[in-house]
Amino acid sequence: MIELHYIDDALLVVEKPAGLLSVPGRLPENQDCLVARLQASFPDVLTVHRLDQVTSGLMLYARGRQLQAALSMQFEQRRVHKRYEALVEGRVEGEAGEIALPLICDWPNRPRQMVDLERGKPALTRWRVLARDAGQAWTRVALEPVTGRSHQLRLHMASAGHPIIGDCLYGAAPAPRVQLHACRLGFVHPVSGAEMAFASPSPF
Repeated sequence: MIELHYIDDALLVVEKPAGLLSVPGRLPENQDCLVARLQASFPDVLTVHRLDQVTSGLMLYARGRQLQAALSMQFEQRRVHKRYEALVEGRVEGEAGEIALPLICDWPNRPRQMVDLERGKPALTRWRVLARDAGQAWTRVALEPVTGRSHQLRLHMASAGHPIIGDCLYGAAPAPRVQLHACRLGFVHPVSGAEMAFASPSPF
């Protein structure tokens, strides 16, 4: 059962569980995904953005092509506010900062991404420490992706020496799940023009 945070004639805001694809995968056995489950009840629902399969949290869906285009434009123009929470390995020094490292797909090892200072697309992440483990095993951080590159938050934190807990793809030790959650989502309603804001508490 997918949790609905909001629904009207224009859009849905839903909670994606960790482990579920946002859109169908390339292989026939990877067709179960969030948008397919939503379309079973709401046939006009269309994808606006994606979360990685390992990531949980808030997602926005449009109802119809015209609204999909309007909401997609807000993402392209960086007018959508997104914030994530993550538990990362080790003690992060400092209280806040930015990571600006250009990213590109590591094609021989896809879906893995990599930092490439010459060919990579610009990527910027803002981070802020929320809490630290007394034993210095982990740090809880708030992450804001200013750009929206694939695996951006995961690779930026790993490149800083603090991979997200459970993210074995980027060097973390195994854990029951990747500790990354889309906790806040803000945008302008494409019909009413109202400011919309949603929050989802971290499950870890």
